Amino acid sequence: MACGTQKESVRQHTSFNNDWTFHLGDVAEAIRPDYDDSGWRKLNLPHDWAIEGAFSAENPSGAGGGALPGGIGWYRKVFTPGKEIDGKRVFIDFDGVYMNSEVFINGQSLGIRPFGYISFRYDLTPYLKYGEPNVMAVRVDNSDQPNSRWYSGCGIYRNTWLTVTHPVHIDQWGTYLTTPEVSAKQATVAATTIVKNDHSAIEEAEVQTLIYNAEGKKVAQSNSSTVRMAAGDTARVQQQMILDKPHLWDVESPYLYTVRTEIRLDGQLVDTYDTPLGVRSFRFDAERGFILNGREVKIKGVCQHHDLGCLGAAVNTRAIERQLEILREMGCNGIRCSHNPPAPELLDLCDRMGFIVMDETFDMWRKKKTAHDYARYFNEWHERDLTDHILRDRNHPSVFMWSIGNEVLEQWDQADADTLSLEEANLVLNFGHEQHTLAAVSDSRSINELLTQKLANIARGLDPTRPITAGCNEPRASNHLFRANALDIIGYNYHEKYIKDVPRNFPGKPFIFAESTSGLMTRGYYRMPSDSMYIWPERWDKPFTDPSFSCSSYDNCHVPWGSTHEVAWLLTKQNPFVSGLYVWTGFDYLGEPTPYGFPARSSYFGIIDLAGFPKDVYYMYQSEWTEKPVLHLFPHWNWEPGQTLDMWAYYNQADEVELYINGTSQGIRRKGDKELHVSWRVRFEPGTVRIVSRNAGKEVLTKEIHTAGVPAHIRLTADRKEVKADGLDLSFITVEVTDANGNLCPHADNLIQFAVEGSAFIAGVDNGCQTSMESFKAPQRQAFNGKCLVVLQNNGTKGSARLTATSDNLKESITINGNN
Repeated sequence: MACGTQKESVRQHTSFNNDWTFHLGDVAEAIRPDYDDSGWRKLNLPHDWAIEGAFSAENPSGAGGGALPGGIGWYRKVFTPGKEIDGKRVFIDFDGVYMNSEVFINGQSLGIRPFGYISFRYDLTPYLKYGEPNVMAVRVDNSDQPNSRWYSGCGIYRNTWLTVTHPVHIDQWGTYLTTPEVSAKQATVAATTIVKNDHSAIEEAEVQTLIYNAEGKKVAQSNSSTVRMAAGDTARVQQQMILDKPHLWDVESPYLYTVRTEIRLDGQLVDTYDTPLGVRSFRFDAERGFILNGREVKIKGVCQHHDLGCLGAAVNTRAIERQLEILREMGCNGIRCSHNPPAPELLDLCDRMGFIVMDETFDMWRKKKTAHDYARYFNEWHERDLTDHILRDRNHPSVFMWSIGNEVLEQWDQADADTLSLEEANLVLNFGHEQHTLAAVSDSRSINELLTQKLANIARGLDPTRPITAGCNEPRASNHLFRANALDIIGYNYHEKYIKDVPRNFPGKPFIFAESTSGLMTRGYYRMPSDSMYIWPERWDKPFTDPSFSCSSYDNCHVPWGSTHEVAWLLTKQNPFVSGLYVWTGFDYLGEPTPYGFPARSSYFGIIDLAGFPKDVYYMYQSEWTEKPVLHLFPHWNWEPGQTLDMWAYYNQADEVELYINGTSQGIRRKGDKELHVSWRVRFEPGTVRIVSRNAGKEVLTKEIHTAGVPAHIRLTADRKEVKADGLDLSFITVEVTDANGNLCPHADNLIQFAVEGSAFIAGVDNGCQTSMESFKAPQRQAFNGKCLVVLQNNGTKGSARLTATSDNLKESITINGNN
C-alpha cells in the first residue's frame, strides 16, 4: 500500500523470480559457480514442473498424488548485486519449495528445508561478491513418492524475494500486532518489534510505530522508544497506540490499516517495515458459536487444497483471487488451509476480501500416512516449522484459529512406548525448559497427549490471541488430542451423528465442523432416481469401480464417512452452538480421486469443478448463504423421448415454485423445514422446461431450459477483458459449445483448438473432467459436457491479445487487452 504522508521505505524487498534456468534431473556439478547451464531451460518463477508432465499409472505419486511425475530438479540464477549495497544485509526469501530443498550461493550450501509448504530465509551477506556475478543454485528433491495424499506439485512453486536492509533492521517476521481492547469508540493497538543489530559495534536505535488508514492518512503513532544493542544482539520493543472510532474489520467490510515501523540511528531513518492491521474482536462461544465484533456469525466455509487446477501448484495471485471471488459469490465466508501452511498471497487476499481462515500446519505428525511423507522429518523439524508458520501468519486479520493437525493418527494410539526409543521420545517431547521422557509417561497421560500439548503451547506462546484446534475424525472424548485438554475449539471432521453429544462430552468447549460433507459430484452428470443414495466407496480402504467414472450431481452421492451437502449444512444451521463448517471442498483439486482409482486423477469433492465451473450444489449454498434472489433448475433438457427423470430446483426469497413443460404445469412445490430443494419426477419431451418462483403469489424469478440442437457455435466469455501488462495477470476464458439459438449443448465433447496472437500466451487449459488425460499445457482441449476453459497469461507487453477457438466448422475469437 502507498501511504500518502509517509516516507518511502529504505529497505528493498524485490521479486527474485525472473531469469532462472532449470533442469529436470540430478546434476551434482550444478552447485559449482562455473558450471555451464547454457543448455538448460530458461524460465521465471513460480514454477511447477509436475503439472507439465504426462498422467500415468506408472508415476509413483499414484492417482492420490495426481498421477503426475516427481523427480529431482535444479534451478540456477546468475545475478549481480550492486556495489552500493555492500555493507548492508542481503537475504533470500522463499515462500515455499516442494520439497527437500537445498540452496547454494557461489557453491556454499545455505541449508536444507524438507517441508515443502514452509517459508524460509537465508542470509546471503557473508558469501556475496558485489559488482560481479553471483550464482544461486537450488536443488529440489521430490523423488521419494508417494509423500502426499493429494497433488503437491514440484519445484520452486511459490514466490522468491531478495530483501536488502541496513545492518540494524527489523528481523524476519519481526512485528506482532494485537488489539487487546476494541470498541466502536476506540481500540488499543499493541505492537511488538524485534530489532536486530548486525553491526560489529554497539548501536542505539530509536523505534517508532505509526498507523495509516486505508486512504494513506496517518491516524495514530506511538512514542519513540530507544534500545541499546550489542553487536549481533536483538531487542524486543513494545509500544501501544490508541485508534479513535476505528473502522472494524468484518467479513462484510474487511477494512485494513497499515502499521509502519521505523528504525532510526542518530535521527536517520535506516529501516521501515509495513504490517497489515485489521481491528476486530471475536470469540468462540460454547453455546452461541462464533461471535465477531459482538454479533453472531455462522462460519460458512470450505476447505481448499493449494493447487490452481491447470496451473498446478505454481502460485498466481490472480488465479487465487478468482477462486475466492467465485466462492464469495456463493456466499462463502471461510477458508480452511488444508492441510498445510498456505501461500502468503492467499492470506493477503483473505485479509482484503473478508474470509475467516483456519490456518493449518500439519497433515501428519510422527505417524505416516504415505510411505515418504513429512512424518519422517517431524521429530527433527516440527518445532522450527510450526514456529515459522505462526510467526509468518500471525498478523493476518483473516486468520482466526490455528489448526495443529489434520486427522493425525496419534488420535487413537496409546503411549507407544514400544515404538519410540528414549532418544526419540525426548526429542518429540522436549518443551524447552521442561522435558517429558518415556519414564514420566503414565497410562493416563500418553506421549500423544503430551505432544498435543507441546504443539498447542508452541502456537499459543507465539500468539495467545487465537484459539487452537485440530481436525479430528475420532469424535469420542477418548481421542488423545481431546484428552490433552490443549485444544480451545473441538473440531470434528464429519461424524455428524455425534454432534448431539458435543455439549455433554466437552462442556464449556466451543465446537466447529473443521471438515464436513465429502459429497461426490461430476459436473453435468446425473444418476437417477435422484432419491436413491449412492454411498461410494463401501469403505475408505476398499477399491471401487464403476464404468462411468462419474458421480451424480443431484447431491445423492457421498462417501461413507460423510454426508450430503444438505444434511451437513442443516445440522450447522439449526444448532447455535456449532460455530460453522468447512465443506470438503470448495474446488475440485488434483489427486485423491475418491471413490475411483486411475484413470481418475482429480477429486470429485468440489462444489466447483477443477476448471472453476460451479456444480449444481453451488446454487444450494447460494440460496442459503446469500441474500440475493436465487432460482436454479437442473438438470439439462436433452434426454430420450419419454424418459423419466427428476428435475430439482434450489431457490430462496419465495414460498413456492411451479414447473412447466412446454407450457403445461407439473405442479407447485414448497420446501419443508428440513428441505433445501424441491423436485418433480417428469417425462421428457423436447422443447422448453420453465420454472417460476413466487412469494405471496407474486412472481420473483423465472428460468427456462431449452432442448439444445446440434453444435453450431463456440461461445467465448472472459472473466476479464482487461489485464495488467505485468507478465503475470490472467484472463480465464470459458469456452461453450452452443446450438444455433445459443443453448449450451450439454453432451458436446468437441475437440477445440486454440491459437493466440499478441500480448499473451496459453498458461493452461482444462474442462473439469476428472478422468481427462489431456495435457494442461496443450493448445487444445476437448469440451466436457459442453464446456472447457483456456487461461491466457499476459506476456509482459502492453497491447491486445486475440484468442481464436476452432472445432471442425466452428470458429470464434475474443480479444484481451494488456494495460498498465
